Amino acid sequence: MTAAEPPPHSPPPHSPVIRTIAMPADTNPAGDIFGGWLMAHMDLAAGNVGTRRAKGRVATIAVEAMSFLSPVLVGDEVSFYGEVLSVGRTSLRIRIEAWRRPREGETMNKVTEATFTFVAIGSDRRPRPVVGG
Repeated sequence: MTAAEPPPHSPPPHSPVIRTIAMPADTNPAGDIFGGWLMAHMDLAAGNVGTRRAKGRVATIAVEAMSFLSPVLVGDEVSFYGEVLSVGRTSLRIRIEAWRRPREGETMNKVTEATFTFVAIGSDRRPRPVVGG
């Protein structure tokens, strides 16, 4: 770990892309938050980062493996942090981290992370060059 990297127990130093509250409707029959709920929010966050960087529409084409490090409970605040890892001619790789904070606490724990690959899409719904990339 370099001095520029935050310690593993701290979220990234920049603002989250999305912040939301896990609600009872987001649970499975056992009362746990669905992993798919987390992945959907991560995809939304990555799409937001990608759209801003590509200055236009983007589409998800791949997601690298996810490992769930800790559970998300009903009432937890979940923050999704994103950063562009690389930009190709028509594609972008974006890393998203999900962090949870208990409703009545201040300590944040990393829940999961994944790298999303997007392709910039033109009005004809075909790949287009990433603007400024």
